[in-house]
Amino acid sequence: MDHVKESCLFPEHNRVACIEATSPGISPAQWATEHLDLINDRLDSHGAVLLRGFDAPDAPAFSAFVKVFGEEMAEYTYRSTPRSKVGDVYTSTEYPASEVIPLHNEMAYTSVWPRRLFFYSNIPAQTGGETPLADSHAVWQRIPAEVRERFERHGVRYVRNYRVGLGVSWQETFPGMDRQGVEEFCRERGITFEWFDDGSLRTTETCQAVTVHPVSGRTVWMNQAHLFHVSNLPEATREALLELLAEEDLPRNAYLGDGSPITDADLAAIRAAFDAESLAFPWQQGDLLVVDNMAMAHGRSSFTGPRKTLVAMTGSYGSREAA
Repeated sequence: MDHVKESCLFPEHNRVACIEATSPGISPAQWATEHLDLINDRLDSHGAVLLRGFDAPDAPAFSAFVKVFGEEMAEYTYRSTPRSKVGDVYTSTEYPASEVIPLHNEMAYTSVWPRRLFFYSNIPAQTGGETPLADSHAVWQRIPAEVRERFERHGVRYVRNYRVGLGVSWQETFPGMDRQGVEEFCRERGITFEWFDDGSLRTTETCQAVTVHPVSGRTVWMNQAHLFHVSNLPEATREALLELLAEEDLPRNAYLGDGSPITDADLAAIRAAFDAESLAFPWQQGDLLVVDNMAMAHGRSSFTGPRKTLVAMTGSYGSREAA
């Protein structure tokens, strides 16, 4: 390939193919159009593909790159974190710079999720701010068998409460929908919903803990129990919320699919598995990262200084298709 060089960022894991431009001014959208089969092949074999050194100055260049892949960019409907829209792409999760976002697969807290994620580093952080990745099959393998069996047998139940000023409101979670639209969405997905007199909403959904990757055939860990569980909150925040609210009224929480609590030991084992498989690299300005959302989990390190990372997601897959 002229004007690019290829390597693997983590060769000991065979994860993250890196394609680096060796000449200035190469359009990532044009290059991807001409080499789409190569990118797709590396995505299947390496779980993620990083394009580095290409001419990607702004959000429109990022959007043009994403559109090359031929799938409609999805809206963040049924979102669980605050984001802002920039044209037809989004900001990454708008949590304070000091907070770490644990590794997870996008929208694994529901029964339908995007197949591909796209990240664009517009302004890298001064320090930190990496987007760690982890092989979802390796995470599944590392979790003790008795914990896996418990989760696979029951699935995970997510309970979410949407109140203005406390977590994400239902209007933010279901953008552009009225109450009837929310109810139709929930019925289609098998999500239980309950409206309250103050206008707030509670949803309950029981979903998969694992699934099978449609290309590799490998079992992958595919849930967000460790993110949604109340223990993921900082201790002071958790204590303050539990003083204010009953457990069933928390903005979000997770249980085993039969409604029983998830033990601290099980959650510790899951978090340890993610930590052990974490792979991180420093962002450079203009980096474009394509991630197979089922093959690889992602997160965010804490950071200092300004940081602007944009994201998009395409494709759709779900636990019904994997069954």
